[in-house]
This record gives sequence, C-alpha cells and structure tokens, in this order.
Amino acid sequence: MAGLTDTEIKRAKVAEKAYSLGDGGGLYLWVKPTGGKLWRWSYRFEGKEKLMSLGKYPDVSLAQARERHSEARKIFAAGVDPMAQRKVAKAAEKAAVENSFQSITTRWLEHWQEGISPRHVDYVKRRMETDILPCLGARPTAEIEAPELVAMAKAIQERGARDIAKRALETVGQVFRYGIAHGYSKRNPAAEIRPSDILKSTRKVNYARVDARELPALLRNIEVYQGTHVTRLAMKVLAMTFVRTSELIQAKWAEFDLEAARWDIPAERMKMRTPHIVPLATQALETLAILHNLTGHSEWLFPGDRNLKKPMSNNTILKALERMGYKGRMTGHGFRGLASTILHEQGYNHDHIELQLAHAARNAVSAAYNHALYLEPRARMMQDWADFLEQTQRGGKILPFRGTAA
Repeated sequence: MAGLTDTEIKRAKVAEKAYSLGDGGGLYLWVKPTGGKLWRWSYRFEGKEKLMSLGKYPDVSLAQARERHSEARKIFAAGVDPMAQRKVAKAAEKAAVENSFQSITTRWLEHWQEGISPRHVDYVKRRMETDILPCLGARPTAEIEAPELVAMAKAIQERGARDIAKRALETVGQVFRYGIAHGYSKRNPAAEIRPSDILKSTRKVNYARVDARELPALLRNIEVYQGTHVTRLAMKVLAMTFVRTSELIQAKWAEFDLEAARWDIPAERMKMRTPHIVPLATQALETLAILHNLTGHSEWLFPGDRNLKKPMSNNTILKALERMGYKGRMTGHGFRGLASTILHEQGYNHDHIELQLAHAARNAVSAAYNHALYLEPRARMMQDWADFLEQTQRGGKILPFRGTAA
C-alpha cells in the first residue's frame, strides 16, 4: 500500500501554516506550526464530515496509527460511527471507575462511620486496605462474583486469620448492600455464600463462650461464687488477662513482677513456645494481692486443693462455671474469645490484640523480641479492659469503653 514512510514523517518540517501528509484511506498526519504531529482520519458518516483523532506522533507510531485506522474502518463498515462508539466506550469506562468496588467502598465508609468510634473506623479501614481492596478494589461491582469473594476469604484464612476472613466477608456484604440501596449495584454476591461454606470450622465444644450481652451476669456470678476463694480469684484473673487456661493454672509467683505490673510467662509454658508478657491492670494487681494472702506460701498461684505441691486441676475452672449454670455455654478459653470480640468491636489495634492473645506468628528471627512489641499500648489496652469489666460488673450491663488505647 502506497503511503507514508517513517523517514518522510521524521523529515517533515514545520511550516508557517499547518499542513497534512496523506497515508491513504482518509488517514493523514497533521503537522502543526508549533511542531506537533497528529494522526487524523477524515470520513463521512450519514452525510456529515467527521474528523477522528488517532493519537500524537511519535507516541503513536505509523504502524500503530494504521492499526487504529483499520479498526475504526471496520466499525464504520458495520454501519456504526466510530467516534460515537468511542464516546460510548469512554462513558462506560468512566462509569466502571465510578462504580468500582473501591469507589463504592469510599462512599460506604463516609456513610457508615457516622457515630462509630474512631478506633473501630480505623480498624475497618486497615482491614479494607490490607485484605479486601487489593483483591476487589479495581473491579466494577456489577462484575464481581461469589468465587472472587471465596478466593479473598481463603487467602486471608491461609495466613491463620479465620476470624478476619469472616469479618472481611461481612464487610464486603455491607458495601454491596449500600451499593444496592443507592443504585450502584443490583445484587450482593456476599449474600450468596456463608463463611461456614468456605472457611475451616473451629473447635466449638471446648471453646464455648457466652454472648457479650451475658457478660454482666457472668461477672456478677463470679463475684458471688460459692466455691473456694482461690477458684473465684482464678476466674477473675483469667477474665482480666485472657490467657489460656493452662497458662493460668500453672502460673508461679516467681513469674510476676508486681512492682513493674507485669507477668512474664516463660517460653516453655506457651503454645507458641516463645515468651509472653501480660501487662497487669490495677484491678489485676489488687486481686493478686488478695490471692497472695491465700497462696503466697506455695510456688503456685493456684495450688491444688488436695496437693499444694501441684497446680489446680485443668477442670477446676470449667467445673466452677458449670456449677454457676454455664455448662456447655462457657469455658475458661471463652474469656479469650470475649476479649477479642469486644476489643475488636471497640476499635483497638488488631496487632496489639493478637499479640496479647499470643496469636501472632513468630519465626526464629523475631521470637527473641516479638513478645515485647507494643508494650505501652498493650498496657493501656489491658487497663481499659479491666476498667470495662469492673464497670460492667457493677453496672449490670455492657458499658462503653472510656479508654484511649488504639
């Protein structure tokens, strides 16, 4: 095909007036007095003269310009105005951006965060930025299907964060419901699946716990427990520190620095086999002072009833909860779940909570120091938690947090 060559285009000189260099089929290069060179296609559609821009040289080469010209001519041959179709395509692209999951999420957050604690808003935003938007953010909401949500949730679960995966699905569902309500979405793919359909189940029999609404009654029942004082105090310490039951009953007085308000659990007693620090709130120190009057003669905080040289039985706390009417509904481990749920809902930093629960993954390099991370905010969080328990027990209902830890 006769037409322009790259050499001709490069040699084209600037003139006082703009001029064109034809390539055939209506395609030409428009050379401006300022030196700019623009690809254009002149054609007639429905009796009207049309001029379509195909890009700027050298950003768009001769070969690319011919390819764009060829594609436009195919559209023209089908009886469609190429320029009109381009406008439709740009409008569709703009609509896709405006209706992307990222865009709808931004609008939902602005609406949802009214009346929500800043800590919780910050937690949800971080969960979005870390786990959800990298997978779904750029996708038009209308094109997102349930399998994409499944893949997202499973990826989160694979790093050992099943609860976070479940919350991510719930949050995605909230965004889609908002989108439907405001006309951005037509369906909610998150409603088509349940976390139990895709996430591995967790142990429920051993880790049973009451609902947060039942916490006030539980705390009051512990306060008036009719069993031994040592068992009652063990349940109080467990509620305030939310350590594992095995870590509590095997605690030794030598592990405690009451002046520094901390409990250092050695690595050999931890599930993760790394040391663990438990900051002690004022209420915990007061409880331990009372306990020391009862068991300070023993190396164990909670010695057994029959053999003072051994710690209390692993079933002691479980049986005490059963005697209070919580059989099958609450266990010692349940205090951990309650603390995690309530602290997350109040917007406390996820990393601080996970470290305090001794959930955080630790490799050989980080094992030596990870247990001491975020000690100051963790100590504030633990004091806030103890204050919350005390106020809730006295008030007989769930009371709002008054702390400032994040």
